[in-house]
Amino acid sequence: MMNFDDTQVAFADKSNFDLKRMYFLFLSMNNPIIAKIGIWMTVFALKIHLPIKWMIKKTIFTQFCGGESLKDSQGTVEKLAESHIRTILDYSVEGEESEQVFDANRDEIIRSLEMAATTENIPTGVMKLTGFTAFSLLARKQSGVALSPSEEKRYAKFLERVDQICAKAVEVKKHLFIDAEESWIQDVIDAVVYDMMMKYNQEKVYIFNTYQMYRTASLSNLKKAHQLGLDNGFLIGAKLVRGAYMEKERDRAEEKGYPDPIQLTKAASDADYDAAVAYCIEYIDDIHLCVGTHNENSCKITTELMEKHGISKTDHKVYFAQLYGMSDNLSYTLANEGYNVAKYVPYGPVAKVLPYLMRRAEENTSIAGQSSREFLLVKKEIVRRRRL
Repeated sequence: MMNFDDTQVAFADKSNFDLKRMYFLFLSMNNPIIAKIGIWMTVFALKIHLPIKWMIKKTIFTQFCGGESLKDSQGTVEKLAESHIRTILDYSVEGEESEQVFDANRDEIIRSLEMAATTENIPTGVMKLTGFTAFSLLARKQSGVALSPSEEKRYAKFLERVDQICAKAVEVKKHLFIDAEESWIQDVIDAVVYDMMMKYNQEKVYIFNTYQMYRTASLSNLKKAHQLGLDNGFLIGAKLVRGAYMEKERDRAEEKGYPDPIQLTKAASDADYDAAVAYCIEYIDDIHLCVGTHNENSCKITTELMEKHGISKTDHKVYFAQLYGMSDNLSYTLANEGYNVAKYVPYGPVAKVLPYLMRRAEENTSIAGQSSREFLLVKKEIVRRRRL
C-alpha cells in the first residue's frame, strides 16, 4: 500500500532552503486575506513598474515555473528526471491576441517539441488552443453565428497552426495534450481535436483531449468520443482533470440564463472523475489515459484498477500528472513505486506568466484544504529533518 504521507520521499530532492521557501509561500496562501492582498499588491506594483520581478522570481515563480525559457527550464527537467519524474513543458503566456503573437506561440510550441525530441524525459507537449486564435472567434464559431470572410480566413489560419503543431508532435514521436477551456468554446475545441485525432491517431495515440470532470457533460462526452473513434478508426487520448473555471462558468450561466454546466457538489465531480478513469482503464486498448489529478483517492483507485486489469506500472498507456510545485507527495511517491509520472512545468518570462501564477495562487487559496495540505506536509518534513 502506497503511503502518500511519507514526506521523506515527497521532498527527497528539496534542500532545507527549498523547504523554508515553500513553508512561507504556502503559509501565506493558507490565509485567504493575506493571499488576496498579496495578489492585488503584486498586480498593482507591476502596473506602476515597481522593480519587484526579482521577488516574484525568487518566490512564487520558482515554486510553480521551470524557467523563463526552454533553455532556462532544462535544469528543472534534469532534476525531476533524477527522481524518475518526466516533464511536460507548458508555455504559459496568456492574454495576448494578435496574429503575430499566435504565430509566435505556434513557433514556441514547435520548439518545445523539438527539445522534447532530444530526451526521453519530456514525453509530451501541451497547448491551449486560445494561444493560436482569438477567444472571441472561437466563441462566435460555437454560437453558430456566421463568420465574416475575414473571420473565416483567421479561423482557417488557426486550424493551420494547430495542424502544424500536431504534425510536429507526430514527427518527433511525442504525445500532445490539448487543454480544456471554457464550456462556451469547448465544443469547437473538441471538434478540432477529434479532427486531429482522426488524422494522426490511426495507429498510435499522439493527440490527447482534456476532459474537465467537474462539468456534468464530460463523462458522456468521453464515451461519445470513444464511440466516434470506434466508428472512424482512430484511437483516443484522454487527459482527465477536475477543472479550472468553476466560478466563471457558474457566473456566466446565471448571467445568460442557461443551466449551470458544473456539478452540484464536489462528491459528484469526484464520482464522475473516478468513473471516467474506470471507463478508460476498461477500454485501455482504445483509450490512452493521463490521470491529471491532485486527488490522493483518485490516484489510489487508478493504481488498483491497473492491477485488477493486469496493466503494468510502466505501461505507457497510463500516465499520472500533477502541476509543478504542487502535490509532490503524489508525484514522487507514484514515481518511487515505478508508475509513469510527469509534472506540468510552466515556463515563460516572469511578467508574461503572471496571469498563470496569480491563478495558481487563487486556486490554492480557494480549493478547500489544498494550501493547508501542502503547508502541513512541508512543515512535517521540516520537523522530521530537525529530529535527525
